[in-house]
Amino acid sequence: MLKKERYTAFINHFSENMPVAETELVYENPYQLLVAVALSAQCTDKRVNLTTPAIFRDFPTPYHLAATNFDELFPYIKSISYPNNKTKHLIGMAKMLVEDFNAEVPSTVDELVKLPGVGRKTANVITSVVWNQPNMAVDTHVFRVSRRLGLVTMTAKTPLEVEKQLIRHIPKEHVHKAHHWLILHGRYTCLARKPKCMECSITHFCRYFEKNKEKILDEQNAGFSPKK
Repeated sequence: MLKKERYTAFINHFSENMPVAETELVYENPYQLLVAVALSAQCTDKRVNLTTPAIFRDFPTPYHLAATNFDELFPYIKSISYPNNKTKHLIGMAKMLVEDFNAEVPSTVDELVKLPGVGRKTANVITSVVWNQPNMAVDTHVFRVSRRLGLVTMTAKTPLEVEKQLIRHIPKEHVHKAHHWLILHGRYTCLARKPKCMECSITHFCRYFEKNKEKILDEQNAGFSPKK
């Protein structure tokens, strides 16, 4: 199957079967989403969603967060991965929002990446989710699934290389949704160690399944789960 055909099949399938695709992080405004995404690095959305309500309650604006200190904020974040760095980054981020952006979350990637603790992936998430900008955040799920499906070449070794290839081939109006399509498919079906190929509805255009079909079917018949 040609790459163009894979992209067409990918977009058609998810447009029909997942027309509404959104982040699983719980938030009410751009500030809350920025905090949640910053906390979600190398941490599950489920854990973040358990942590953020107390933060949003006690630090409802960038002004409140900027006015706190490490010892006060750390207990809220201690159950999250890398709590020391994330505590420092959140306070620094809030201070810069207040001092440089009038406590408003900036709407461009170039401005967002200036904030402490905000990398390109986080900036792409914010601009994509809040403003539907055609930016593609590449996390481990997007990286893995896009390569397995054959949407990007196996020579794409970095998130930025994957991002550029996806952006090149996905129509702008679909990019912000495609980010979630890839994440959710990777989170619940195309798992890292044991992809659920026999439960998957898109094996007909999946390069990984094409190459490993016989092995997957043999393992299924033998009562084993397919391995990476």
